[in-house]
Amino acid sequence: MYSAHAADASLPHTRFLTALPVYNEAAHVNEVLDQVVRNAADVLVVDDGSSDATPHLLAERGDVQVIRHEVNRGYGAALITAFEFAALHHYDVLVTIDCDGQHEPQLIGQLAAACTDDVDIVSGSRYLALDASGQGAPPADRRRINQQVTEELNCRLGLHLTDAFCGFKAYRVQALANLELTESGYAMPLELWVQAAHHNLKVVEQAVPLVYLDEERSFGGALDDAAKRLAYYHQVIDRAIDKCRPEFRQQVHSRCRGEQIQECC
Repeated sequence: MYSAHAADASLPHTRFLTALPVYNEAAHVNEVLDQVVRNAADVLVVDDGSSDATPHLLAERGDVQVIRHEVNRGYGAALITAFEFAALHHYDVLVTIDCDGQHEPQLIGQLAAACTDDVDIVSGSRYLALDASGQGAPPADRRRINQQVTEELNCRLGLHLTDAFCGFKAYRVQALANLELTESGYAMPLELWVQAAHHNLKVVEQAVPLVYLDEERSFGGALDDAAKRLAYYHQVIDRAIDKCRPEFRQQVHSRCRGEQIQECC
């Protein structure tokens, strides 16, 4: 297993921050953070207005930095806070990892090391090379929607993704300065992909294990309905494209439209 010292030694000229967006994760937060701090020297937790025991558990730790949103603002808002913190504190690379136990912190150093001067985003993919050691499988509707949205992004933006939604990523912090992210909800990564294509960021994927521990995990509210969730994702993609420069919009619209893929849902 990577240790924090080993991770730093492999990146002698790179300061990297590992950030976790957290909302009501009392069941997982300490176990996940115990592993994360063994694999990363600098760790930030963005507590997005948790109302369970999460704030109390975080307050008892002295090995992570914590930023708290007093009210729940959304997954995207928590990630944007992490992006801003990484830039403010002059980190070279930001690694994001979810706090639900579905990512392997042992891979943090590998993702950070892959984010070099000529790579802007290293995106974990649970489907790039399926590993038999993975635990569980995604609910059928989540896998289907992931496939549909990933195909739409590839077609419309000229990307080559296999997993549009994996939260385990590494970013070159300087490249993040090009982005103007405003989506506060679960679909913020889709806005990010549009802007990454708009600014010609270099994106590579790295295989990560497929681990699903809680198939009943809720998105919250209406988003638990698969059709409404898919419609929301399309809206975010379209809004993000509409904000881009005209020549980029024209290029995107010359490719396939979301409606073509939406038919198969």
